[in-house]
Amino acid sequence: MNKPSIYGLTLDQLTSWLEERGHKRSRAAQVWNWLYRERVADFTAMTDVNRETLQLLAEHYSILTLEEHTKQESVDGTVKFLLRLSDGNLIETVLMRHKFGLSVCVTTQVGCNIGCSFCASGLLKKSRDLTSGEIVEQVMKVQLHLDQARKDERVSHIVVMGIGEPFDNFEHMSNFIRVIKDHKGLAIGPRHITVSTSGLAPKIMEFADSDLQVNLAISLHAPNNELRTRIMKINRAYPLEQLMPAIDYYLEKTNRRITLEYILLKGVNDQREHALELAQLIGDRRSLANVNLIPYNPVDEHSQYQRSTQESITGFYDTLKKQGVSVSVRLEHGTDIDAACGQLRSKQIRKAQ
Repeated sequence: MNKPSIYGLTLDQLTSWLEERGHKRSRAAQVWNWLYRERVADFTAMTDVNRETLQLLAEHYSILTLEEHTKQESVDGTVKFLLRLSDGNLIETVLMRHKFGLSVCVTTQVGCNIGCSFCASGLLKKSRDLTSGEIVEQVMKVQLHLDQARKDERVSHIVVMGIGEPFDNFEHMSNFIRVIKDHKGLAIGPRHITVSTSGLAPKIMEFADSDLQVNLAISLHAPNNELRTRIMKINRAYPLEQLMPAIDYYLEKTNRRITLEYILLKGVNDQREHALELAQLIGDRRSLANVNLIPYNPVDEHSQYQRSTQESITGFYDTLKKQGVSVSVRLEHGTDIDAACGQLRSKQIRKAQ
């Protein structure tokens, strides 16, 4: 049986686990420092931790459980990692370079059941959730990649936008955030962490109550129920009549800005009338919402969709601006490699079949 990753434990959880087995509280802090500051790959490298503690940890946990299967590097500095889990499943993790720092996009599930009709992630259905340790280890894999390059660079931002629906793996996703936020570990600030959801309304409210204090992005992609249901099956379960009140609850509870993600599909949802309808849907939420327009990365299996023209993107942007809506266009990364989320994974799996 494969041992779980020790990265899945928060410092408090590690402390309690060791104390319950007769070890000093201080041992946990020592181990934590070796994991996240020294970034060792083997328990035996923790030279100031006593042998009994190390033996206990090695009997119950692993440090590294993910194996690099494939790595693609873009001319813009984006690196896409295809990682093999201990059970043989493949997941994607992406390093992106921004002016404000280095961002890592992590995966939360093996496959996805949300079924957005334009998305490469959903080409392969969900087979299981990732553990919090497997999610944390994705960040550590990228940080170790940077360490090996000897550039003294540090992962500074996290986006939970990879394969899967994070709120469908709520407990492990939340624990992951607690681990990476810890100021004694990776110390990634909550304002530098963004979680994206396709719109699971009850979980949005639970997220608001969780006090994780990180950023929230909603995959909206359409301004009305008819169109949203056509391109996003999740809208059947949580139509706008449920989604928008959940967003209101989040805004009132946290007073934090949200991002409304809107992928532009040529001739489908990118016309001026769609922009006007979107502005109307946002309504008086304008002060706490930003629309992030996403140019579409074509996926072979979704040939019914094409990328919007630059004229349409600019027109949509300008229309929202004139309606007083805060709006931005997502900066693209890795366009010379398999840019769409899940695209590299689905290609590799098809090759193996």
